[in-house]
Amino acid sequence: MPAPSAKSSRAAKPTQTDKPIRVCLLALPESSASVLYGLYDVLSSAGRLWSQITGEPEAGPTMEVEIVSPSREPFRCWGGLPVAPQASLAERPQCDLVVVSDLAIPIDFDPRGAWPESVAWVRQQHAGGAVVAAVCTGSVLLAEAGLLDGRAATTHWAFEQLFATYFPEVNLSIKDVMLPDAPGGQIVTSGGAAAWEDLVLHLIARFCGDVEARRMAKTFLMGDRSDGQLPYAAMVKPQPHEDQVITGCQVWIADHYAAPNPVSRMVERSGLPERSFKRRFRRATGFTPVAYVQTLRVEEAKEYLETTDWPTEQVGVTVGYEDPAFFRRLFKRHTGITPARYRQRFRGLSKTTAVG
Repeated sequence: MPAPSAKSSRAAKPTQTDKPIRVCLLALPESSASVLYGLYDVLSSAGRLWSQITGEPEAGPTMEVEIVSPSREPFRCWGGLPVAPQASLAERPQCDLVVVSDLAIPIDFDPRGAWPESVAWVRQQHAGGAVVAAVCTGSVLLAEAGLLDGRAATTHWAFEQLFATYFPEVNLSIKDVMLPDAPGGQIVTSGGAAAWEDLVLHLIARFCGDVEARRMAKTFLMGDRSDGQLPYAAMVKPQPHEDQVITGCQVWIADHYAAPNPVSRMVERSGLPERSFKRRFRRATGFTPVAYVQTLRVEEAKEYLETTDWPTEQVGVTVGYEDPAFFRRLFKRHTGITPARYRQRFRGLSKTTAVG
């Protein structure tokens, strides 16, 4: 059977119910396929993929994501790649979240009268209570819908003049990568096309909770990747096995990972000779007993670093390491970075993505 996780439920849970969030991605001939399908993949994975990889329980509601367009008819978007909408705008009278992908338009584009059906539909969604978000130049469509008048918004820096010409009522700021109009507000805009990653984590944090946003950042390696993949990695769900003695030890260590001399205590509980226990444990789990305990402790330390302001020394003691220097070395060996750097990266994620 899979090993029980040592993860606790200390982290904040989302305030929404577990009812799936209905998400509509607005696709137009000017849309970028890379952003459109990137949004689709990540949002569709929220509340699902991390559990499949690690065996940990879901942290929040899932998202039901559809690509919508004025018509169901397939078309080719910018760059010639095919898009097959899953629903027409008329078939989706109300969503929880609408995301407008970036639009490949020239910097001297005249947006007046462009996309009339989509503009009317987005306006209707906003009036019905949907959160409306835009990637990059998707904010031009929101501005054309009148939704950004008097609000703070951002877009790609190259389109500052377009806004000054056609939408002077918008409080545009091109210094921001992502900008909610207000804490907990209904409209969120983001900068260049690659800023869709910041936006999608922001939206997952809002609808599914900070925990799920961090999980998706780790799953898809979003953010600063200069330190490689190790900071994002987690303990993968072990393969099932039939050794009930080892299963019993796994159940025990999941709740007692911080206990002194945990391997010796597992050996004692198993009733096996030490060499036999270690051999059977590795055959069943793929880990040596020491590596298994260290991995559980590091995973729990990650959660403390993500969700508390405790000093590194306190985190180390809490997961079973009295020697701060040893804990730092062990943590860096497993993650590639120091506990302080880990906290900076993933603690900061929830602070920048959460709304209200």
